[in-house]
Parts: sequence; structure tokens; C-alpha cells
Amino acid sequence: MVLRYFMLGLSSNKIASETGLERRRVLRALNIIREGMLQDIPGVFEGAVEVDETYVGGQWKNKRKVQRLQGTKRGRGTRKQPVFGILCRNGYVWAELVPGVEAATLLPLINKRVKRGSVVYSDTWRGYTGIAANGYVHRLIDHSKGEFSDTKGTHINGLEGFWGYLKRYLASKGGIRRERLPLYLAEYVWRFNHRKYSNKEQVTQLLKMLYNYKHIHNN
Repeated sequence: MVLRYFMLGLSSNKIASETGLERRRVLRALNIIREGMLQDIPGVFEGAVEVDETYVGGQWKNKRKVQRLQGTKRGRGTRKQPVFGILCRNGYVWAELVPGVEAATLLPLINKRVKRGSVVYSDTWRGYTGIAANGYVHRLIDHSKGEFSDTKGTHINGLEGFWGYLKRYLASKGGIRRERLPLYLAEYVWRFNHRKYSNKEQVTQLLKMLYNYKHIHNN
């Protein structure tokens, strides 16, 4: 029941009310579910993929006073947490918190998550310099010139759409502490990758995933 209500988007308070469980037990259960989702990583992508980065942050009340007074920048150069993502145009996505968005960080992740020979779509950020040299077909879209797509299918609209949904989802939680962001990011990635499943199918997949996670964790 907890899994079913969780996938329906009910809050921890509502789940506790519906199941008769103490809220602290529900919160613990939800953390375990997200920890399992964090381990459920898609396989290596191939074909046509989009790469991009975005920035997310916790509630202002969780930041130091000096940070609140100074405010925050938007985009690259912000104090917020950078997130890097890869979306395969077959409908799956992978995303991870990263320490920075320079090539030294992003290229190894692309090499690990994307099969050589694939077509990689990105914007013109310098962090993507070197993709072609690593054995990929690199297609770029220049946002600074007002370009967002072309007739050849060059765009990163799929991943930018995912970022938009992610930020709205995080905002709906009322703000999340930075140390908890990996779990909530993993949850949303999992929800996106299983969005075509029915609630019953999602719960079945989660039960299998949690069984495997528990088995590995206990060993």
C-alpha cells in the first residue's frame, strides 16, 4: 500500500493516514524506496542522445544567512548544485549530481554512459568540447543565436523538458536539503523511465527492485 500510494504521488502525511502507520515509519520506508531507485541505473545508451546540465538548490531557509542576503545567479556560475543528464531518444534518461560542468567532469561520464559511435546532441558549452574526438558524432545547437532546433533534428528539447519537470517536482516538495537531493533526483529519474507503466506495474517493478537492493545491501 505504501508503494502504491507513493507512486500515486501522495504525501508522507497522507500515506500515514491511509495506511495507519506512524509518519516516521512511512518516511523511513520512502527513504528506502529512493535508495533502491538510486541503484536502478539504465544501461549504456546508444543511438541518438542528448546531453545537458542544469542547476537545482534546497530551500532558502537551509542556506547560510550570507548566501540568502547575496542571492543567487542563474545558470552557469550559480551557487546551486549542478546536475548533468543524458537522455536517450528511445525514452530513457540518466542524471547525476556533479561537482562541476567542465569537460574534465562531463566527458568521462559521457564515455561511461554512451556507446561510441552514437550521435550526441548538445549546446555549445565548452564542457562538451572533445565529444567528437572521443568517437562520437557531435551535433550542436547554438542557443546564443536563438537556435533551439533545426530540420535535421538537432536539439536538446527532450532533456530540457525533463529538467523543467524535475524542477517543478522538487518545488512541489517545498524545497529539499542539498544532502537529500541525490535521493529525490533518483526518484524522479525512475518515475520518468517507468512513466508508461501502470500503477500496478510500477509497484511490481519496485518490489523486485527493493528485493534485489535488500539482498545486495545485506550482503
